[in-house]
Amino acid sequence: MGTVVCAESSFNTLRIRVGGSLQDQVVYGVKGLEHPCLPFEKTVGSLFGFSKGCLSMDRWDEINSFFNRTGAIVTFGINALYGRHHVKNHLWGGAWDSSNARDFIEYTISKGYKVDSWEFGNELSGRGIGARVEAEQYGRDLIHFRAILDELYEKSHTQHLLLAPGGFFDEQWYSKLLQVSGSGIVNAMTHHIYNLGPGTDPHLAKKILDPQYLNRIADIYKNVQSTIKNHGPWALAWVGEAGGVPNNGGRLVSNTFIDSFWYLDQLGMASTYNTKAYCRQTLIGGHYGLLDRDTFIPNPDYYSALLWHRLMGKKVLSVDFNGHPHLRAYTHCRKQKEGISLLLINLSNNTEYNVAIKNDINANLNTGVHNDKGHSFTDGLKWAVSWIGTTSTAVQTREEYHLTAENGNLQSKTMLLNGTPLQLTEGGGIPPLTPAHVPVASPLIVAPLSIVFVTLPNFEAEACV
Repeated sequence: MGTVVCAESSFNTLRIRVGGSLQDQVVYGVKGLEHPCLPFEKTVGSLFGFSKGCLSMDRWDEINSFFNRTGAIVTFGINALYGRHHVKNHLWGGAWDSSNARDFIEYTISKGYKVDSWEFGNELSGRGIGARVEAEQYGRDLIHFRAILDELYEKSHTQHLLLAPGGFFDEQWYSKLLQVSGSGIVNAMTHHIYNLGPGTDPHLAKKILDPQYLNRIADIYKNVQSTIKNHGPWALAWVGEAGGVPNNGGRLVSNTFIDSFWYLDQLGMASTYNTKAYCRQTLIGGHYGLLDRDTFIPNPDYYSALLWHRLMGKKVLSVDFNGHPHLRAYTHCRKQKEGISLLLINLSNNTEYNVAIKNDINANLNTGVHNDKGHSFTDGLKWAVSWIGTTSTAVQTREEYHLTAENGNLQSKTMLLNGTPLQLTEGGGIPPLTPAHVPVASPLIVAPLSIVFVTLPNFEAEACV
């Protein structure tokens, strides 16, 4: 079992997904369990090399005490292999035995513990990771699980979302699951993203800075979106787990500045394809934790996630960009305020982008690009927005957050915000993320190998009103 974070406490809301690789080997130490509640043990020949393990209710009580203190929103992954039998290779067959899960959920409700959503299984879809279940059987089990949740929550005023399947996207398998389970059973279809390959790859950093490589994963988002539209329009799309690099992440990559190029591009891309939640693997653990696993000090991606959460609203604006491929651009309505927020990611190591913002009816952000040979040319970014800052009382500045690596070392664990290192305060708190206030008519400079958030308070997009 592990934890995946979708947002963190400094973000005002924290969603913790409790689950992971050993999720489908967990039993729950509730009434009716016919054997002692024992922890996992390494076992040769067993699934993932571990025995079955038991979550005691004392431990569950302690975990919920932590959740209650932090105000966490909880997604809990249920063992979807319980009661099945191994058929051959990775295939498991038979119907799911719901008895242990039912008793566990009933206990959870009786204690007043708030579980926002229950996710059925982990990486059992398609070819599976270690184990797999056919989509038709999975769909029937989901119908059964939904009936249990509806019954147990009948007298409760809390919501009880059902998520599935928490695995890697397989179009045929996901389509079949939606067709079999039918309308209103699954609230969100969850899928996992690890698109950077193994952490031992010597070209890992190069992949992150390659726009063509980053673009490859767009097909997954596009196909998830179309599958839900065609077979399950009642369901939402969630990324239930994403770390870029599987199996603990990449050393001196996943926990350093360079990973934010991948991470923020993922958040922007996922939003473009109507993904409603993006859960990062992990809060603490491995190299891909948002917090250092030994010191608990935030890694650079923590601050990237925090800025995204504070500045980028839920509504996504269309970007028509035909410029240089190394400049990535995403635009949203501003978070809980008037205006828009812009994210610019410069993957080039020698090209500076000069973005001039004009107050036209259809705003053109003309980008003068200067490379190391001294040449320049103009690209255009277009948003369906209009400038309304024409009165003397209107805000005549924009807010800029320039993110760079300390000493230009992309594999540094220290991120600079407008030239200042982001370090915990003396009291151990998160430092203030203070923007630079810049005259709105002045050019916006996007330095090589940098990331820039910009808020434009006096841009009005029809979708944001």
